[in-house]
Amino acid sequence: MSRPRLLVLTQSLPYPPQSGVANRTFNVLRQLSLAYDIDLLAFARVNHHPDERARATAREALSRVATHVAEPTPIPNERSTTRRLWDHLRSLLHGRPYTYYEYDSDTFALRLHTLLRTQTYDLVHLDSLDMHRWLADLPRVPVACTHHNLESQLLRRYAAGLSPAIVRQYVRLQARRLERLERDVCPRLDLNVMVSDIDARGLAAIAPGAVTTVVPNGTDVDFFQPRGDKTVSGRVAFVGPTYSFPNRDAVEFFLDEMWPNVRRRTPHASLHLVGRNAGADAARYGNVPDVTPLGHVADIRDPLAQASCCVVPIRIGGGTRLKILDAWAMGKAIVSTSIGCEGLEARDGENILIRDEPDAFAAAVSEVLRDDALRMRLEQNARRTALDVYAWDRVGRRLRDAYDGLLVHPSPSVAVG
Repeated sequence: MSRPRLLVLTQSLPYPPQSGVANRTFNVLRQLSLAYDIDLLAFARVNHHPDERARATAREALSRVATHVAEPTPIPNERSTTRRLWDHLRSLLHGRPYTYYEYDSDTFALRLHTLLRTQTYDLVHLDSLDMHRWLADLPRVPVACTHHNLESQLLRRYAAGLSPAIVRQYVRLQARRLERLERDVCPRLDLNVMVSDIDARGLAAIAPGAVTTVVPNGTDVDFFQPRGDKTVSGRVAFVGPTYSFPNRDAVEFFLDEMWPNVRRRTPHASLHLVGRNAGADAARYGNVPDVTPLGHVADIRDPLAQASCCVVPIRIGGGTRLKILDAWAMGKAIVSTSIGCEGLEARDGENILIRDEPDAFAAAVSEVLRDDALRMRLEQNARRTALDVYAWDRVGRRLRDAYDGLLVHPSPSVAVG
């Protein structure tokens, strides 16, 4: 008996799985491949795959989990300032979200239509609402869309800290257009896959009638294992590239308002920043006492294993934090803001410490570094949470069950132009 065939459209090539979205998408593909034959059609981003060789390497790796991986399509405006400005102008003139034009590609269209002529699909998976411009081209089969964040809400949070005012106003305009898109399109999709209950409630408030299911992010609990013998006393770690604005804001918030307080309370403390930084940023961070920017690390398990405390001082964001899940899987004590652990099974004082005020956050970090009993309790409960709730095999089973339900009771989507 043949297996159902799934068409997957993604806004970025999900390999290597080192960023949040790529990590989730790659592992979701692995889980879906247990029950589905998958055709993958993806865009490729310059900062992840700068050249043809990088795209070819990723395509070869992805062919181990997908039945067919189409040649990746570079995002047109990433290589042309003129095209980028034109896309923003078209968005302003026509009232559509910017992403409608960002992912406008004749090459992608040709590859999509070629697949649709040569294959019959049972189900379509959009890996983001960013792919909404292609809905009208899809076959009349059930369509499921993953929402890595509630995008309109995320963009509003992002806009709050922007300057000058004209930029802030433009981003807020885009947030309103995304909310209108969510309101109009999501109820017409067969399934909206949310990463947290908070995001599901948020979408329900924006788009009454939208069918949702919650499939959280996950972590590889076999790959990320506790290695307590490697822990360095006083070592603090932050994981995340600072080309991502929420991570950059978090690092600078921590360094400016918390780290001096941590060092006063715990003089032997040291901080490692794990993830890519611009050269000027890395130099600036490295000038802060007892701070080491490690840059990109091929295997983050080593710096995570050394950490006595992981910090997530995120103030902007949505979805759920893979950096927390991976640290939990390694049995690490974590101090986070409320937004940093939003949507997770985070229980203050049990598997994490949650503090929003800078002084309280710094005090919590120092407490973890000094109090062995507290740290050990957080570590044990962290690993247990990862195993019980966020192991990828558990997460994948939930998604496969949801998709199998669409095949048993199909209600083909209406084209959305």
